[in-house]
Amino acid sequence: MIRLARLVVLAATLAAPSVAGAGPRDMVVPAQVIYPGDRITESMLSDTPAPNGDLTGILVERGQLVGKVARRTLLPGKAIPAVAVEEPRAVSMGGLVQLVYQADGLTIVTNAQALQNGYVGQVVQVRNIESGIVVSGAIQADGTVLVNGG
Repeated sequence: MIRLARLVVLAATLAAPSVAGAGPRDMVVPAQVIYPGDRITESMLSDTPAPNGDLTGILVERGQLVGKVARRTLLPGKAIPAVAVEEPRAVSMGGLVQLVYQADGLTIVTNAQALQNGYVGQVVQVRNIESGIVVSGAIQADGTVLVNGG
């Protein structure tokens, strides 16, 4: 009777998932070739069983990928390293942007050329096209660059 009880406990232990080795059961991989500069969409991804071993630096969830931009070619069925994707750029070096200056209720809008790539919230340098003056401003969600007076 004691042996039967031990056998039942052993079987239950083997059938239960291990907490110490718990990890993602599935991971996300490209379903197709994703080229550098492509914005990753839900339809470009598929699920595959996660391999045993260290997944440090590997993106395994859709939320970590959808909406990001590939920095290099991503191959179908292959793990996606975190360094292979980035946030989409709001401003590209050499591109035209609207430069907005605000101070004391005064708003001035002019065109400028971005001198560096940037993401929403990042401070970048731009050159005012009319005056040639280089200023720094924060990239807004609408793609404008905001320079506060003061």
